[in-house]
Amino acid sequence: MEPTSAFATSGEDAITRTIDLGDAPKELSYEEFEDYYEIDRTVEQIRKGDYKRIALQFPDDLLHDSVPLYRRLKARLGQGRELYVLADTSYGSCCVDEVAAQHVDADAMVHYGHACMSQTSRLPVFYVFGKKPIDPTDCVDKLVQTLASSSSANPRDATMLQLDVAYAHRADAILEKLRAALPSTTKILYSPIPNMTHPSAPLSTIETSPQNGPAATDGQRKGETTSEDCNILYVGGESLSLTNLLMTHASCEVYSYDPQTMSTRLESARTNKLLMRRYAVVQKARDADVFGILVGTLGVASYLPLISHLRKLLAKSHKKSYTISVGKLNPAKLANFLEIDCFILVACPENSLIEAKDFLRPIVTPYELEVALQTEQSWTGRYVLNFDKVLAEYGQYEEEEDTSARVAEDLDEPVFSLVTGMYRHAKRYGSTASSEQPSGDSESSAVVLRNQDSSVAVLADSAAGQFLQNRTFRGLETRVGKDAPSILEQGRSGIARGYADDHRSQ
Repeated sequence: MEPTSAFATSGEDAITRTIDLGDAPKELSYEEFEDYYEIDRTVEQIRKGDYKRIALQFPDDLLHDSVPLYRRLKARLGQGRELYVLADTSYGSCCVDEVAAQHVDADAMVHYGHACMSQTSRLPVFYVFGKKPIDPTDCVDKLVQTLASSSSANPRDATMLQLDVAYAHRADAILEKLRAALPSTTKILYSPIPNMTHPSAPLSTIETSPQNGPAATDGQRKGETTSEDCNILYVGGESLSLTNLLMTHASCEVYSYDPQTMSTRLESARTNKLLMRRYAVVQKARDADVFGILVGTLGVASYLPLISHLRKLLAKSHKKSYTISVGKLNPAKLANFLEIDCFILVACPENSLIEAKDFLRPIVTPYELEVALQTEQSWTGRYVLNFDKVLAEYGQYEEEEDTSARVAEDLDEPVFSLVTGMYRHAKRYGSTASSEQPSGDSESSAVVLRNQDSSVAVLADSAAGQFLQNRTFRGLETRVGKDAPSILEQGRSGIARGYADDHRSQ
């Protein structure tokens, strides 16, 4: 039987792994290559900004074009500018890897392929999404036909258009045909996808390409709208972008068009099921006492204030928290932290929703933690993945919270768990919890056996110390004269089949 790789992986896997190129362009002519990767625009923007050290970030499915693309850019930019190819990302390939870019001291980045469009915090970024083929006429006709045949009981006056970034080059044609096909009374909401962003820049300074269509009516960024009750037309295949759209716009009817299969369907039918899954994870987080804050991005703006907010929130709820940076997630990494009951993933919206079937502990988003820690459970189905929104809605209450209620709180009051269907006594961490415990109990839980020499260590308010104290396995115990010989003897050497004393005749 081959050894399992659930908790230990071989380095050979990274070399022998087969990469699925998916929808990546196959054989492109010289002109098609220039147009697909927008080389002229890239060179123009680099010269316009007078950038000297530029990092080129590629996903795995486009990495095979990195060398010819590097050579063409280098030939046109000439001397005085250095280009660096980032062949592997610290986290998701949709995020701008500013950490890897800082290793080469880059002053600008070019991001190729699919992007989550999260706001960066350090470097200006040029986006080259690629140009996947699409028929605007067929797209609009089928979307309008599906929209008209829908049996929705609540007709809506607003329609929002959402595009996968790979089809942004035909946004103007799709938008024009959509306006001609829909009634003149229908309000169309559309936010053009930017092709360049500056670090932590306001929305008014984001540059958009003329091919991406006119300005948005609501002034919002991709994936957001001021309307809470509208029809959403999504152009693109099955992806995390579509899943996030369904989660964050649960009150809207979402219709999708897949340019590859040239088919449309109503996506909102599975929104309730997605939210029910997340609500079950929220209940598991409600039962947790020790949390691990997973740093899943270092390039998205506001991730540091959000981590600070999560620490304060957990401390006020008498929860223990650890901040962990593990890079790309896998079950083997997180299985090393057995004392942690639940993980909080701080990542870009497209990488925040993790189906934790293969993981030992549940993984929640920052917004789900806010819901789980509420005293009275009430969730209307509203879902937030944007860092700034979470901070704007919940961060303002940090200083205004009435602490008098917490002083009178009964720390021994049992909590009912919807997961187990029983009452449980939650563990309390923090100075308030420690001060209200009897001194004898506090000291007994803080003293932990350190080694086999009967040395002890005081681990006050330590979740790891309590975990080590409560586990049944205490390590191997050596008893001289019983489990081990009292006299040292020379051991065997060589290989097992060559041991002479194993083949003696009886």
